[in-house]
Amino acid sequence: MDTSNAGLKKRAYTIFEILKKDYPDAKPLLRFEGAFELLAATILAAQCTDERVNEVTPALFEKFPDPARMANAGRGELETIIRSTGFYKNKAKSLIGASNALMEKFGGKVPGRIEDLISLPGVGRKTANVVAGACFGAPAIIVDTHLKRVAGRLEIATSQNPDVIETELRAVIDEKDCTRFSHTVNFHGRYVCRAAKPLCPECRVAHLCPYPDKTSHA
Repeated sequence: MDTSNAGLKKRAYTIFEILKKDYPDAKPLLRFEGAFELLAATILAAQCTDERVNEVTPALFEKFPDPARMANAGRGELETIIRSTGFYKNKAKSLIGASNALMEKFGGKVPGRIEDLISLPGVGRKTANVVAGACFGAPAIIVDTHLKRVAGRLEIATSQNPDVIETELRAVIDEKDCTRFSHTVNFHGRYVCRAAKPLCPECRVAHLCPYPDKTSHA
């Protein structure tokens, strides 16, 4: 296998072109209206399913629809609303902290730059990339659990560190393709290249995959 940067880019794009046909509508599964709702929903999605978050956010945004009201939320009331997403105490702290920072540093508006987003309490690079890519058209490499797993199995990224994986992928994926690449690979990880039992016989890039523990049947 050609492990040069040019070789990795060629392999990554060969895989990408195949998977784009399988997932032409790949996009965030969190439901949101506007950057603030996506920011909050992505904070809640840490170690929680998007489906569960989508069950919680209607009540959350009805009560706290913007940074001003979220910043002044009562901790106990907020924790009650988001309890089912898990780690609700830390998530409530992050939601209130990020909302306060938005009010104090950004005039109550969600910034579009990743560097500004990661300055918010509780916001890491994954969350920042989700928001910047979906709401501001920034080139986003979203290293969630699915992208990390698929990129590792396909050996288009070698690190286990999400920040390093992002750097590795940015070196081989053109900026204009970063966000779509992220969502496409995410969908492949969700539906085919699953963690416990990947559906290798159904995978259209299996012939390009060096993963040693392929399944022989679905």
